[in-house]
Amino acid sequence: MQIFLNINIKIVEKILSNIYNIKVNFTEEGEINMEELDLKELFSLFWSKKTDIVLITLILIIIGTIYSYFFVTPAYTAATSMVLVQNSTTTSQAGITSTDLTLNSKLVSTYSELIKRNVILGQVAKNLNLGDTEVQKIKNRVSVNAVKDADIIEIKVKDEDPNYAAKVANEIAAVFSEKIVDIYNIKNVYLLDKAEPPMNPSNVNHAKDIAIFTFIGLLISVAYVLIFNMLDNTIKTEQDIEKCTGLFVLTSIPNYEAEFKNPKGGKR
Repeated sequence: MQIFLNINIKIVEKILSNIYNIKVNFTEEGEINMEELDLKELFSLFWSKKTDIVLITLILIIIGTIYSYFFVTPAYTAATSMVLVQNSTTTSQAGITSTDLTLNSKLVSTYSELIKRNVILGQVAKNLNLGDTEVQKIKNRVSVNAVKDADIIEIKVKDEDPNYAAKVANEIAAVFSEKIVDIYNIKNVYLLDKAEPPMNPSNVNHAKDIAIFTFIGLLISVAYVLIFNMLDNTIKTEQDIEKCTGLFVLTSIPNYEAEFKNPKGGKR
């Protein structure tokens, strides 16, 4: 039983030493004595694998570059914005009151939901001669945001065709302004900015994509080095013999053949 326990202790020492690079010793009473992390050995480990780290990182950079330039389909986002104001008739009679402003603030969230309904988008598809099958496509590519602390609604349309995106965004704003009059019998929505066809895609950022793949490459290379070191159970130094056997090395025999082949010195 004691022999089995000693063998397990040696195995635990080896695993912890390989994974965390921490020297672990068990006392006879079963207590654990952990020495400080040897940063020099850790640095030497990564330095010995520097070629592998560079190669893995370069491979990921190449993959990221190819992905960013050839596999990402450019998409363009056109945006238009509308503002909610008080009905001109009411304003001329009593001016804008705090009640009117509160009402507009509540209507912003309501209007944001109405814009994506089929009653609006269906009319947009009909006006643009897109057909009923395009309604769901438009709904998936439209995003509506309410500007914080302002009675402004921003409509964005994302598509591979910049002209199509701008045309749909402007038509949504126009149809919505007309439908609000029919629904609420008030005219309090006015166009602020008309959507223009964007010049640059909104989903392509080559520098960001390459940076992400570079970071992933570094993580993979570090994980590879640590796992390789953990699985490597060969004995290379006197310290490895002491760790595995618990015995002190009394002497060592130099390799004269290696010295003869490497007269300038260096790693043996």
